Amino acid sequence: MDIDGSVRDPEKKEYSSVRVGREDDIKKSKRMTAVVHDREVVIFYHKGEYHAMDIRCYHSGGPLHLGDIEDFDGRPCIVCPWHKYKITLATGEGLYQSINPKDPSAKPKWCSKGVKQRIHTVTVDNGNIFVTLSNEPFNCDSDFYNTGDFKVIQSSS
Repeated sequence: MDIDGSVRDPEKKEYSSVRVGREDDIKKSKRMTAVVHDREVVIFYHKGEYHAMDIRCYHSGGPLHLGDIEDFDGRPCIVCPWHKYKITLATGEGLYQSINPKDPSAKPKWCSKGVKQRIHTVTVDNGNIFVTLSNEPFNCDSDFYNTGDFKVIQSSS
């Protein structure tokens, strides 16, 4: 384990936990941003739970760390400040409202587009917050905006 609390494994560096801050700090601010193995993430503290995801919205690269958290259909979501896309904090699913056009009296219902935003694991140990990047093998829509030229957090290197 390194001084900052991260676990180093040269074979699987990108999947090791990285200390991103203190529990007391995120509980006050309700969110924080961090760079974990060169990937920018946002960590939310909402209703007693921690959630981490790619910092850029899957749709058009909007800055999710500046969005509002709202509940839709009983699911807490981050709302992208650029185009108001709704993304569940727990699963990264994109939500939208749908209506049956053949039934004019139908009420809109919330539906899932599937997982669009890559979600990462948050753990707390002795007051420290750690993030472990997702190692899910599928390509996620948010991957495009979370690599290369779209970085928003300036690296200290």
